[in-house]
Amino acid sequence: MSERSERRSAARAGHSDKLDQPQEQRARVLPRITLSQEAFGVLSEQFARLMGTAGFIIGMTIFVAVWVVWNVAAPAQLRFDEFPFIFLTLMLSLQASYAAPLILLAQNRQADRDRVALEQDRARDERNLADTEFLTREVASLRIALREQATRDFVRSELRNLLEELEERSLIRGEDEAATDQR
Repeated sequence: MSERSERRSAARAGHSDKLDQPQEQRARVLPRITLSQEAFGVLSEQFARLMGTAGFIIGMTIFVAVWVVWNVAAPAQLRFDEFPFIFLTLMLSLQASYAAPLILLAQNRQADRDRVALEQDRARDERNLADTEFLTREVASLRIALREQATRDFVRSELRNLLEELEERSLIRGEDEAATDQR
């Protein structure tokens, strides 16, 4: 056995990569397609959005109707799926078997986004509540402090009351003096 094959079998047996030795590159027949979870999730959401449109349902209905009409009305040698339409059923089942998990994946991603938004809303509400409570305490302390001090409006109202009292007294005195003068 060559050294190269020994290394390969040892790597397979132990499933451990040695960092001091470079990995051997294998020739690929097909190009490697790499999709990140995010890219695949976005793709599944686009697919779910497409399947949820009226256009998709109308298109699928037209496709099935054309399929059925063709395989019923076409000449016998041009028909490719006879009456029980087994091939059509197989295609629709295959489409549904891929659609269901993709739609579930899209729903899970939406639920995750909703959960994050809910947590952010809850945190914002807690901050708003704390700010409101703080401002309420501040307003209460200002009211308490203002009760101890005379405000401009308070002084004006007191002065108005005093002026009214003085006017009433002067009117009463004026009436008293007029009454004594008449006697």
